[in-house]
This record gives sequence, C-alpha cells and structure tokens, in this order.
Amino acid sequence: MLKACLNGSRSRAEHPAVPVTPAELAADAYRCAALGAAAVHVHPRDAAGAESLAPAAVDAAVAALRAACSGLPVGVSTGAWIEPDPAARVAAVRAWQVPPDFASVNVHEVGAEQVAAALVERGVAVEAGVWTLDAVRAYRGWRVPALRVLVECMALDPADALVDAAGILAALPPGGPPVLLHAEGPAVWPMLAEAVGRGLDTRIGLEDTFVLPGGAQAADNAALVDAALAGGAH
Repeated sequence: MLKACLNGSRSRAEHPAVPVTPAELAADAYRCAALGAAAVHVHPRDAAGAESLAPAAVDAAVAALRAACSGLPVGVSTGAWIEPDPAARVAAVRAWQVPPDFASVNVHEVGAEQVAAALVERGVAVEAGVWTLDAVRAYRGWRVPALRVLVECMALDPADALVDAAGILAALPPGGPPVLLHAEGPAVWPMLAEAVGRGLDTRIGLEDTFVLPGGAQAADNAALVDAALAGGAH
C-alpha cells in the first residue's frame, strides 16, 4: 500500500506545490489516487495556514477530500507540535464533526494513548507512530488497537536510517498490525526501496521529500507518487 502524504508541516515558501487549503488538498489527493495511491495523509490548516486540529480545519479538509475522492481512506496527524496540550488534543478529536478514517499518533508524545483512545471512541482508526526503540517498548504496553504501525525513521543519513529501521522492525511484537515504513529527507527513497523489498506499506509526498529518485525537484505530489509506483511501491 502506498500512501500519499501531501503537506505535513511544509509551507508554500518551501515548495510552491505544497497544498494548504481544503480545495488544494482535494485536488492533489484526486491526482495521486488516480495514479494508484491507496490512502492519503494530510495536515489540515486554519485560515492563517497553520496546522490545526480544530474542528473547523479538520472537518473542512476531510469533507473536501471525501467529496473529491469517494472511497479513498483519509488520515490526519495528531502531532503534539500542532497542539502541545494532550487534553486539548483529546477535546479536539471529540469535537470533530467529519472524522477522518484514520489518524496518526506518535507513541512517544505525552498523552499519546489517551489521544488514541479518543480516536477509537470516535470510530477513527489509529496509526501508532514509532520513531525509536523506546517508543516500541511503550507501544507494547498500549491497550488501544492500531490499524497499522508507522515505523518512522528520522535519521537523515540513509545508512543510519536503514539501521534504525532494522532495529525497530525487529523489536516490534510479532503478529501485530501491518507496518508502514518510511523516512524523511535524503533517506526517503532508500527507505521506500527497503519497504518494497520487505513487502511493507510505505508512503511518499511533499511532507517527506521535494526530490525525485534522481535528485531533480519534483513538480508536485503526483510526480512523487508516480515515481514511487514506477519503482514498485504498489
């Protein structure tokens, strides 16, 4: 499964094709789904363009995506950098009127399991994000079911990222949910190849990289998805 991660924390100043508004997210998702992306992950924005978990931002983004891409699973982030207060994250989740299909929760963040539980209460599937071996140990104690585990390798050096990935994957409990493996920056394409080789889910998009496998700047999310699928990430 290839997921398109459309914007993350990126700004239009970093890349002119970063989608920000609900309409831009919907148009990008449509193009990526038409190429073969099986799900989409977005960071909804408020009127000022800042990442937000507020119902107004999340509801508008999810509604636009659903209208443009019927049947495409839609996910959002609940990262603590968006809303540092765990109680406020939980309150935001409970106030969504148009819940996404899934949401990522970084296991290492304070209040992560409480946020995950609030998502499950709303019928939103949880992606458990593990960045480190300590996060794997914390995840083993979770009582909240997960749709998938996101093994997120943050080391920028590809060799370091691949070593981290091997360690985290080996430490995950057997028989768990599906794993999505990905990296950021220079390690994105080597990690995508690693995921394909291991038969794992993966993702691509402007959230993670601006460049194509050969090093040229990607025009947009669709170009990244097209390159990933051409490389075997189905």
